[in-house]
Amino acid sequence: MASTRLTAESRTQALAALKGSQTPSGELDVLVVGGGVTGAGIALDAATRGLSTAIVEAQDWASGTSSRSSKLVHGGLRYLQMLDFHLVKEALTERDLLLKDIAPHLVKPVPFLYPLEHRLWERAYVGAGIALYDTLASLAPGRRAMPLHRHLSRRRMESKFPDLAHDAAIGAVQYWDASVDDARLVSTLVRTAVSYGAHAASRTQVVALTKGATGAVNGAVLTDLESGEEITVRARHVINATGVWTEDTEALAGDSGGLRVLASKGVHIVVPRERIKGTVGLILQTEKSVLFVIPWSRYWVVGTTDTPWNQDPTHPVATAQDIDYILDHANAVLAHPLSRDDIIGTYAGLRPLLQPGTKEGTSSAKVSREHTVASPVPGLTVIAGGKLTTYRVMAKDAVDFAIGQRAAALPSITHQIPLLGAVGLQATRRLARTWAAKYGWKPPMVDHLLHRYGSSLRELVELCEQDPSLARPLEHAPAYLRAEIHFGVSHEGALHLEDLLLHRTRLVYEVADRGLAALPEIADIAAPLLGWDDATKQAEIDAYTARAQAEDAAENEPDDASAEAVRLRATDVAAMQPLRG
Repeated sequence: MASTRLTAESRTQALAALKGSQTPSGELDVLVVGGGVTGAGIALDAATRGLSTAIVEAQDWASGTSSRSSKLVHGGLRYLQMLDFHLVKEALTERDLLLKDIAPHLVKPVPFLYPLEHRLWERAYVGAGIALYDTLASLAPGRRAMPLHRHLSRRRMESKFPDLAHDAAIGAVQYWDASVDDARLVSTLVRTAVSYGAHAASRTQVVALTKGATGAVNGAVLTDLESGEEITVRARHVINATGVWTEDTEALAGDSGGLRVLASKGVHIVVPRERIKGTVGLILQTEKSVLFVIPWSRYWVVGTTDTPWNQDPTHPVATAQDIDYILDHANAVLAHPLSRDDIIGTYAGLRPLLQPGTKEGTSSAKVSREHTVASPVPGLTVIAGGKLTTYRVMAKDAVDFAIGQRAAALPSITHQIPLLGAVGLQATRRLARTWAAKYGWKPPMVDHLLHRYGSSLRELVELCEQDPSLARPLEHAPAYLRAEIHFGVSHEGALHLEDLLLHRTRLVYEVADRGLAALPEIADIAAPLLGWDDATKQAEIDAYTARAQAEDAAENEPDDASAEAVRLRATDVAAMQPLRG
């Protein structure tokens, strides 16, 4: 296997491989455009079929929808109400595969309560639905990954969630799903793909799709956003997995065909774990969809909303109206209502919702209710829709569609490919006791590290052995070790401070100041690894500070347009950063 490290150097090597694709021997089999969970899954699927593969992303890995989800790996209980049994079974199968085999360190079981307002008919109706949910999960091969659901009396429900208002429910049904740090899942997928030979380059934007004499897409023109250099790439198959940017990427082929995608904004708020008394999550029906109260790490994640987004898709923001909506619905069932003062963070993401049909002249294969694969132009495959839980199925479908008849001889094997950190997990858990004693790590820190890195924790410990100061927590963000910042640069491909605070850690919404107090220490760790001089380091600090302040201001605006206008004030500051070679 190739090196698993993502670094500035490995990115440079990937770009060199892309430049070399102009020669017949260097031509890629697959170029993946888009570094979210779907694109990362496609890169891993293609690489493990033995196809020469590259993946490029215009921003940081998982910078779009795939770092802004509800953090759930689930079957989609609400789809049972739509009688979409196939979709639910598919998602539950993937959920259990992630839990048991593919990413047991990243994906964790979480119990949820479905509160009941009516005694007889609702308990029977909801109980039957969740029993069917469990039954569909049991059809997955191998042992069960989750406990079966249970009916709870009011007293038992209140013991599990004391802060549920006394008059909110007469009892509940407890069932199980799972949670994940979505951005870590993506970065781990990319690293795993790289270990199987894929070339990966973030901050690399596709600015044109090239065509051969027959009119088929045969590659792309890229811009290295760090240096400004333009690169032309040759590839037999280009796969567009850009989510809410799907139509923009399709347009680069100069054709009117393709998939139609609508951006829908979902907002979540983050509150400290101690603010709500409960040991399980909640799922609540609203007039529009569902609201989750999710135990996640040291916090509760509460959301989401579902509203059209018509602004720049690069960085959606929460508004005062979004926050009030979530607070109103959560407070309807909480014994001790939340206020804005309880919120330590917010985040907003865009769902790429497939619209009915495809554009004229497009060949397509409708794969499921949730995602579709299409080919608006020969040589270009487009996939859109879907959900984080079923990323592996989406990736398989996209590669199958792209390579056509070759898929029979090169079938997908990602159902048997553990992600980095999964192999040797049990042994690493035992070794962690020794490391904890040596470095003074408390049990919560050990759990945090094992959940984030799995057996790859050994690589992080090697950094601590070389420099014991890295084993210390960050002074102003003690939930993270200094080594995790180093690892984010030396192993996980972070190129900027925002990469470290938004995606390698989640300090942007895990602390009330969006990580600003910890910023100087983080910059001091990252600067020598990335070759920053003092001026560059200060520019990075200024850019992140401006972004954090703009997001704070946006949360006080009433609507998307005014919030986006406030956020754009940070753009000029960020644009002043010098290009990195």
